[in-house]
Amino acid sequence: MAQIGSDNPESTQGGAHHRHLEQARAQVIELLSRQALERDLLSHDTSPRHDVVTQLLARQQQARLAQRLGSFHPADIAFVLESLAPEAREIAWQLVKPAQRGAVLLEMGEAVLRTLLMDMAPESIAAAIRHLESDDIADLLEQLPGELAQDVIAHLDRDDQAEVRSVLSFPEGTVGAMMDLDFITVREDANLEAVQRLLRRRRRDLPADCNQIIVVDRANQLRGVMRFEQLLFNEPEMQIGEVMDASPHYFYTDDAAREALDAFEKYDLIEAPVLNLHRVVVGRLTVDAVVDEINEKAQADSLRQRGLSHEEDLFAPVASSARNRGPWLALNLFTAFIASRVIDAFEGIIVQLVALAALMPIVASIGGNTGNQTVALVIRGLALDQLGPSQLRQMFLKEFSVATLNGALWGTVLALATLGLYHDWALAGVIALAVLLNLWVAAGAGVAIPLTLHRFGRDPVMGSSVMLTAITDSMGFFIFLGLAALLLV
Repeated sequence: MAQIGSDNPESTQGGAHHRHLEQARAQVIELLSRQALERDLLSHDTSPRHDVVTQLLARQQQARLAQRLGSFHPADIAFVLESLAPEAREIAWQLVKPAQRGAVLLEMGEAVLRTLLMDMAPESIAAAIRHLESDDIADLLEQLPGELAQDVIAHLDRDDQAEVRSVLSFPEGTVGAMMDLDFITVREDANLEAVQRLLRRRRRDLPADCNQIIVVDRANQLRGVMRFEQLLFNEPEMQIGEVMDASPHYFYTDDAAREALDAFEKYDLIEAPVLNLHRVVVGRLTVDAVVDEINEKAQADSLRQRGLSHEEDLFAPVASSARNRGPWLALNLFTAFIASRVIDAFEGIIVQLVALAALMPIVASIGGNTGNQTVALVIRGLALDQLGPSQLRQMFLKEFSVATLNGALWGTVLALATLGLYHDWALAGVIALAVLLNLWVAAGAGVAIPLTLHRFGRDPVMGSSVMLTAITDSMGFFIFLGLAALLLV
C-alpha cells in the first residue's frame, strides 16, 4: 500500500551521501586548518625544546589526518582531494595509505589526476598502481606524456608490462581501449560440474563484476557465453554446449566505443566478449566501463559546449585557465562585434523609435533558444547515426514547421504585449513578423551548423552554440530593424 507523504528512498540516500561527502571534506579542511594554526603558534616559541615539540606535534597531526583519510572510501578521498587547494591537497595526498592510492587515482577527475601524477616520480606512480588491473593502469597512464608513461611501465611487473602495452596499443575511442583483460573461458564439451569445480578453485582471483563465462573452442575462438544462473540451475552432468547462449552480443577490438555504448543501452547488456580480427577472445567489455565512458563523454560534451576543451582544476593557475578559455572568448567577442555593427547600421531608425532598442533583444533571444534546441536534436541524431538523407529532410521540414507554429504563436503574444505597452499597431506587426522570420533562420542554422562541422570532421558539440548565437543575434537585429526601417518610417 502506498503511504501518503512517504519519502523517496533513492532521493533520501542520495541526499545522505552528499551530506557525508560534505562532512568528510569539512573534517579534513578543519584538521588542516588546525594544523596550520598550531604550527603558527609554535613558530613564536623560543624555548630550547621548540624543535622537539614541533616534531611531536607534526607527527600527531599527520597521524590524525591519516587516520581520518584511512576511514574514507577511495571515491570519497578523491572528492576531498579535488576540493582542496594545491598545497593542502599535496599534504593530504602524502598521507593516503599506499594500498589505497591506486583506487583513489581511478576515482579522480582528469585535471587533478594529471597534476598529482606529474608531481610523482615514475617509481612512485608504479608502486601506487601496481596492484590495479592492467586496463585500469592503462587508463591512468593515458593521462601522462609518452616518455613518462614508458618510464612508469618499465617499473611494473613483466606480465603487467605486456598487458598494459597491449591495451595502450588500441586507439582511444575504441572497444579495445575500454576492455577488461581478466575473464574466464571454458570449452563447450565440458560439463557443468567441472566448471563449478574450476570456479571454486579460482574463487579468490575471479574477475571483478563477472556474471558470465565465455565459451571458446581449442583455438580460443568464441563459441558462446554461459551466465552463472545457467550454471547453477541446470543438472551438473549437462555439457556447456547444451545450456550456453550460442549467439551472444560481442565486439571487435577496433569497434568504435560509441557503438558499444549504444548496444549496451539498447540490449541492456551487462558484459560482452571482445574479439580480435581472428575471432579470438582477447577481453570482455563490462557495464561499469561503459558507464564510466558515458559519464566522461557527458562531462566532456558539457565542457565543450561552454568552450572548454578539457577538464579544468578548480585551483588551476590563472594563466593556464585564461589560456584555456581565451580562444572562445575571442570568437565570442568577434561575433558580438558583428552584431553591434548591425545595430549601428540602423542607428537612425533607433533614434526615431526608441522602443526598438527595448524590443530587439527579445527577438534575438527567442531565436537563440529555438536554434539551441534544434542543434541539440541534430547532434543527438549524428551521435546515434540516425540522420540519413531522407531522415535529414524529414527533420528539416519538422523543425521548419515547429518554428512556423511557435513563431506565429509567440509572435502574436509578443505583438499583443507590444501593443499594450506602446499602442502602435504597426510596431506590433513588425515584431510579430520579425519573430517568425528569426525562428525560421534559427531552425535552418540549427540544422546546418552541426551538419557542416560534422561534414568537415569537426566536433559539432564544440562551436555550434557560439556560431548559432552569432547568427541568431545578428540576423534577429537585422530582420527586426530592417523591417522597422521599411514599414515604420
